[in-house]
Amino acid sequence: MAKKDLYALLGIARNATPDEIKKAYRKLAMKFHPDKNPGDKKAEDKFKEASEAYEILSDTKKREMYDQFGFSGSQQGFSGGGPGGPQGGFGGFNEGNTENFQDIFGDIFGDVFGGRGGPSGGFRQTRKQRGADLRYTLSVSFEESATGCERTVSFVRNRSGKDETARLSVKVPVGVKHGQRLRLTNEGDAGPNGGPNGDLYVVINVQEHSLFKRDEDDVIVEVPISYVDAILGAQIEIPTLTGKVSIRVPPGTHSGQILRVKGKGFPKAGGFGSGDMLVRVLVDTPAHLSGRHKELLEELAKTSDETPQVKAFKERMNQLIRTRK
Repeated sequence: MAKKDLYALLGIARNATPDEIKKAYRKLAMKFHPDKNPGDKKAEDKFKEASEAYEILSDTKKREMYDQFGFSGSQQGFSGGGPGGPQGGFGGFNEGNTENFQDIFGDIFGDVFGGRGGPSGGFRQTRKQRGADLRYTLSVSFEESATGCERTVSFVRNRSGKDETARLSVKVPVGVKHGQRLRLTNEGDAGPNGGPNGDLYVVINVQEHSLFKRDEDDVIVEVPISYVDAILGAQIEIPTLTGKVSIRVPPGTHSGQILRVKGKGFPKAGGFGSGDMLVRVLVDTPAHLSGRHKELLEELAKTSDETPQVKAFKERMNQLIRTRK
C-alpha cells in the first residue's frame, strides 16, 4: 500500500469530492467483497486495498496528511503498528469511518457489519426489514359512497411465518371517491427478522348507479319530460341521494338544459356543505300522435310565430346562400 497511489487505486482524481470517493469505493467493494468471491485471494486483497484507501481518503485529517506526506504520513497519530496499522487489515477504523462502512455495506449487501472483524469477515447481523403492504378492493354502492358505511373485510396475510386469515372492520368515510385508498397501518404482512409490519390498503370500488353519475361533489341525473311540460312548464318529482324532491320546470325549457338543486349532492370534504344535484332535462318528443292531437298541433302551428332562434338561423342561412351567388 505504501507505494500505491490511493487516488489511482480508487480510480478518482486527487480533487475528488467525498461523495465521489464513496461512490468509487462502493463500486469496488461490490465487485471484490469476499462474500461475492469466496476463496479468491486476489479479490480479497483488492478489497482490502480499496477499503484501506477509502478509510484514509474519507477522513479529512488523514487525507490532508496523505496529500502532504504520503501514505506513512496519513498514519501518524491515528493507528500505529498494531492490528489497526498499515499492515493490520481493518481493525483500526475510527468511529466515524466505521459508521460510513456500515452505511455502504448495508446498501450493497443488505446487512450491517460490526465487531472487531469489520467488513473483512467479522460477524454479520441481519437487517430488519419491513413487511409487505397488502391491497384489498372493497365494493360499495353509490349511496354508501355518499353517506359512508362500515364493512368487515377478510383477507390472508403472513404472520409468524404462517398464513393467517384476518378479519377487520373498515370505516368507509362520507363522500369517498372511486379508486380512493384507505390505509390501515400495521395490518399487512409481518416484517422479516422482527421488522415492522406492512400496511393494508383498501381500494374503494364505487359501483355504477342506474340513474346517478358523480361530478366531483355534484350528482348528475337525466330526467325526461314531455314536450308539453317543456313548453308550458311543470312541477315534477326527481330522485336524489336521500329521496324524492319536487322541482319547477320553467316554461320554454329546451332539451339538455341543466336545472340545479342546491345541496343535494355529495358532502364536501371537511364537512363544509354539500354539492348540488344537476338535473339534465331531456324533452321527450312522441314519434306517433293520435288524430285529435295532431289536429291541435296543426292549428297551433298556423297561429304560432317563429321563435327568435329559428328566425336568427334562417337569416344566417339566407345570408350564406347570397354570398355564394
